[in-house]
Amino acid sequence: MSRILIVEDEESIAELEKDYLELSGFEVEMENNGESGLKRGLEEDFDLLILDLMLPGMDGFEICKKVREVKNTPIIMVSAKKDDIDKIRGLGLGADDYITKPFSPSEMVARVKAHMARYERLIGSGTPENEIIEIRGLKIDKTARRVYINGEEKNFTTKEFDLLAFLAQNPNHVFTKEELFSKIWDMESLGDIATVTVHIKKIREKIEFNTAKPQYIETIWGVGYRFKV
Repeated sequence: MSRILIVEDEESIAELEKDYLELSGFEVEMENNGESGLKRGLEEDFDLLILDLMLPGMDGFEICKKVREVKNTPIIMVSAKKDDIDKIRGLGLGADDYITKPFSPSEMVARVKAHMARYERLIGSGTPENEIIEIRGLKIDKTARRVYINGEEKNFTTKEFDLLAFLAQNPNHVFTKEELFSKIWDMESLGDIATVTVHIKKIREKIEFNTAKPQYIETIWGVGYRFKV
């Protein structure tokens, strides 16, 4: 459950915000003092902060500034001040939104959800998904360098994996043994291309149901190999 911290010295407003947010499925904590609000905002893991601008001890501007120095947690500032200069200052310090009192509690909840969804998307985009190739029961996880056949993991040496991944990334393209040797072993073939044949044989033993009739890596007689899709 997502956690929200409300820092608001007007108890009736804080309770109203809390009630509406809890009805929407959020876990809500409250502080009525700027200094205690900052302490919790820095020390605990909240998914969003709602800061009143005018607070005893420390105002919302200062809290926002100090939190933003160390965290990217979404911050919504709330104030009875309607001056644009206050909005500009708050947003300039790193607040994500600025709501003017009085406001509709349902609007506040909508804004909270929107900013949390946006933040989750940003966090997600910072963690790219593994690059995976999947073909007829064969799964090649290039990022983790792991290979699965029908859900069962198979152990591959470094060059076996590199060779399989290269062929799978270039389906239906016929490569000569010399080309594969140069690509995977990073050197020109000096006649020792038999190593390609040996590695293809080992790969087939691990991924093919019937090595005599391979469904993945096909031999093109007199030329080389290709990965079938």
